Amino acid sequence: MNRNVIILGIVILAVSFGALSAGAAENLQPRDEVLKTLMKVNDHYLRKHPDPLLGIPYYSRKKVYEANIWTRAVYFEGLMALHSIYPANRYYDYAYKWADGFKWGMRRDDTTTRNADNYCATQVYIDLYRLTPRPEMLTKTKAIMNMLVNTPQIDDWTWIDAIQMGMPALVKLSITTGDARYAEKAYDMYTWTRNVLAGGLYNSKDALWWRDADFVPPYKEPNGRDCYWSRGNGWVVAALVRVLDELPADAPHRSEYERDLKDMCAALVKCQREDGFWNVSLHDASNFGGKELTGTSLFVYGMAWGVRNGLLDRDKYMPVIVKAWNAMVNDAVHDNGYLGYVQGTGKEPKDGQPVAYDSKPDFDDYGTGCFLLAGTEVYKL
Repeated sequence: MNRNVIILGIVILAVSFGALSAGAAENLQPRDEVLKTLMKVNDHYLRKHPDPLLGIPYYSRKKVYEANIWTRAVYFEGLMALHSIYPANRYYDYAYKWADGFKWGMRRDDTTTRNADNYCATQVYIDLYRLTPRPEMLTKTKAIMNMLVNTPQIDDWTWIDAIQMGMPALVKLSITTGDARYAEKAYDMYTWTRNVLAGGLYNSKDALWWRDADFVPPYKEPNGRDCYWSRGNGWVVAALVRVLDELPADAPHRSEYERDLKDMCAALVKCQREDGFWNVSLHDASNFGGKELTGTSLFVYGMAWGVRNGLLDRDKYMPVIVKAWNAMVNDAVHDNGYLGYVQGTGKEPKDGQPVAYDSKPDFDDYGTGCFLLAGTEVYKL
């Protein structure tokens, strides 16, 4: 009798545990709802920016930026991701008008720039080329990448944002052309930033990155811990995903990129807030702590890709992804598709503040791009 009761209790506990484990996946937005959310957010952006070629005003600096700077390129990365799951002609036409309007060139049409922010757009040019290949679409992309390959410097990426702006472009071109030199250059530049700059911007102990040399210890956050900026680490996660998504299984250095992505994701799980978001400062919730969408989006992008591709354990990461995605959708997306809780541009937790539901960042494009990248991967789960 007692033995039967014990067995029954074990069965009930097992079933309950299984239901809880399955609950995370069951609570994820249905796929059609994920797509509707992405379309709503993107439609808001398109209504606000009907002409992709118009300059971007920055009122506090009294400047107007060309619309092919990194912020806009990140938006188009997200748009091309959305196009991959919902290939609407209007998405392609909007992206093509942008690329063709800038003559498939870099910021200021400079094919000698070593600033990765200025050639981030080449990632999108390559995506468009793959859909409708014509040589002129990659002429300037090849010019700048050939300059990088044919010069000895590998110390360009002195801030971790640059890894996302530059590394996927080199690897995408390598895969597109079959020329391994581009991917090798990307690896050399990545490992210099990771291991050499200021002793290495990657802290393998915490599996997180200092944003640049200014934040390497002895620099500390107010609570005495190392400064790990959320979006900066998100850029590295995104770069690793975009590179791994290109490389074949037997590619040189793939295992190193996989290791870094796995280790980072494991570290990020420990930093997630109870509400599903991540703070702008990953190790100091008191330093401008609160919901922040861009870093959260990039972490979801990386984790969802990792789960879908078998790199990350589904049972461990799905609850994290679901919690974050539901928070993003329920707390940050306005009824009209506007995105709240987007930290403005900068390089550390205090920049681009305040971050709130109704706050307006200095640029609205990259936040939309990050959200589209995350949602597209969630859709694919």
